[in-house]
Amino acid sequence: MAKNTTIFTLLQNFISQEEIKGILAEFGFEDTARKCDVPTLLAYLVGAAAFEWKSLRHAADVASAQGLKSVDYSTLSKRLGELNYHIVKRIFDVIVGRLNRATRRKLKLKKDLLAIDSTTVTVGKTRLPWALYHGERSGIKLHVSFTNTTEMPLKVVETTGLKHDGPIGVSLEDKRFILVADRAYFSMDKVDRYAQSGQDFVIRLKENIHLSRKKSLKRAAVTDSNVTADFTCILGTTQKQTIERHRIVEFTDDEGDIVRVVTNLQTRCLANYSRR
Repeated sequence: MAKNTTIFTLLQNFISQEEIKGILAEFGFEDTARKCDVPTLLAYLVGAAAFEWKSLRHAADVASAQGLKSVDYSTLSKRLGELNYHIVKRIFDVIVGRLNRATRRKLKLKKDLLAIDSTTVTVGKTRLPWALYHGERSGIKLHVSFTNTTEMPLKVVETTGLKHDGPIGVSLEDKRFILVADRAYFSMDKVDRYAQSGQDFVIRLKENIHLSRKKSLKRAAVTDSNVTADFTCILGTTQKQTIERHRIVEFTDDEGDIVRVVTNLQTRCLANYSRR
């Protein structure tokens, strides 16, 4: 099946015209356009992502070859300017939620990894004067939770570029998954809360975190293992430290550097996920 047939059929299968109308009504948006209505705009946005169209002019030139209605680029620009961003975000959330559920049912997953990270998109400050970033640049940050097996985002939270990752990461938590995150998402209060609430996690530790009252864990001997240490401890100093004991695993990466993570996974479970 051709790629263009697949991608646009998927769009229609995962959200109906009636559902789109319902979302438009939810935001009080009247879709009066005949040729370039909201479903057509969505198809152009999906096509732009799938086929990497470079601009609205480029999209207008090539879209008909992919089976879409032919729409002038100036009309596309005008209609996109009129469309409330929150409508697109709402439709995106509905589609992604259904894609993830369908894929997880097909794969019969029990508990999978959920990677959390962010990326910052910068432009000239005159384009987004309300989102000043650094110097002459403005920026927005996309905080994303990504399911590794389905290879799709689960949730996206947008902020201005200067927002710190850690606090926003709270809104990406999901007990159905094992959270995997970098140092920016670590805090002592957070890992204590995870341990007490049953949220599984693996978070990379900041290098300056003090570790005390270490107690080594027994591990089965594994040939050529890159794990150099495995123990439980208290994190932090007397001024600020964790209430719970937490498991620390140290290992070498592909470049030979030492990486430390804090986790509440058991030894066998952690070994299974480290092979993914």
